[in-house]
Amino acid sequence: MKITKGSALARERKENLMMNMQSMMKQAQKLQKQMEKGQAELAATEFTGKSAQDLVVAKLTGDKKVVSIDFNPAVVDPEDLETLSEMTAQALNHALAQIDDATQKKMGAFAGKLPF
Repeated sequence: MKITKGSALARERKENLMMNMQSMMKQAQKLQKQMEKGQAELAATEFTGKSAQDLVVAKLTGDKKVVSIDFNPAVVDPEDLETLSEMTAQALNHALAQIDDATQKKMGAFAGKLPF
């Protein structure tokens, strides 16, 4: 069988394509490991959210699990549970916003590293 210049070129292109695909797969696997490490670091990080005047303080982990909610005795009024509820929500939302910001900073950096 006679090998022509065109078939050698086609074979070379096919080999290059396969090498590029393998390289992309390796990059994707490396990126996946880095992302998993980043997620684990976030999950191990504790975030603190506070209400106005720090009357309610909520602590959450980076994977959004509540660690604790502390109330200043001044805010605990049986006649005004609505304020306590609002301040608790404010503290939780403050902590969740911090988690979202940290997640975006840590995980958003990976978007630019995608091999495709």
